[in-house]
Amino acid sequence: MSYSEPAAEIAWPDGKAFAFTVFDDTDNQTLLNVKPVYDLLADLGFRTTKSVWPLAGTRPARFAGATCADPAYLAWTRELQAQGFEIGLHGATYHTSPREVTAEALATFEASYGHPPRTHANHFHNREGIYWGDARLSGANRWLYNVLTRFGNAGAFEGHVPSSPLFWGDLCRDAVSYVRNFVFDEVNTLRACPQMPYADPDRPYVRRWFASTDGPNVAAFVRALSEGNQDRLEEERGACIMYTHFAEGFVADGRVTPEFARLMERLSRKNGWFVPVATLLDYIVASRGEHVLTPRERAALERRWLASTIRVRLRPVA
Repeated sequence: MSYSEPAAEIAWPDGKAFAFTVFDDTDNQTLLNVKPVYDLLADLGFRTTKSVWPLAGTRPARFAGATCADPAYLAWTRELQAQGFEIGLHGATYHTSPREVTAEALATFEASYGHPPRTHANHFHNREGIYWGDARLSGANRWLYNVLTRFGNAGAFEGHVPSSPLFWGDLCRDAVSYVRNFVFDEVNTLRACPQMPYADPDRPYVRRWFASTDGPNVAAFVRALSEGNQDRLEEERGACIMYTHFAEGFVADGRVTPEFARLMERLSRKNGWFVPVATLLDYIVASRGEHVLTPRERAALERRWLASTIRVRLRPVA
């Protein structure tokens, strides 16, 4: 999908032609089903962002997985960090958590990795999601979203609501540099969201927001990173922040799926800057300064996201 708004012009460091990274949501992950992916990424020279849940869950959830309470898993994620990968946050654990548990999770993260999380993405239906559900949008766009979702997410998320026991907005603002929001069917994330990373005055508990490219499972990731899209990303001198779950089909029988491996090997041979999410966003801010979203920009961004979401949902299953 091509967007009418031009991509932001960024001169990438060391003469690189474009930037590429991944924010990997930790849903359903174990050492067995994701370690081969990170072994491949490391071998090819990519350094990306892997999110974690700092605390063990206390009840079942639809999307669970390993947490930092597992010593082997924690040790492996710390090895990734030592190799140059970024460890980000995906919430306290895989189910809804009150403020005191989220505060414990942030302290556990800092004790485990030596600093607070630089990046965060809300987890699915965890109700402490910050500015999540219909709170992601404003005005008529919020109304349209609620109609499209049959009001299933209206007022469902309370991480930004000071009166809620789930509130952690002040903790997020103080600890986290960047939070993921809109996801687009566009390989050049900067083309879909030229303002990123941006501050939104209407959502003050997040310092800066970033967007990403839609690749939640192996089929979507491979579609987004096709040879043609790789070439266009390079030609546009853009930046791709891929949203994915590396537990969703990237490894079969202990081996990385061949088409994913082939496309990543091809991408690695290009003149790209392959750094974690926070490193990429820090560079953009340093290059052009802080961007504060205007009401007009916010409305246009929300409309693009709604259109992208509808297109993705209508796309035939491969």
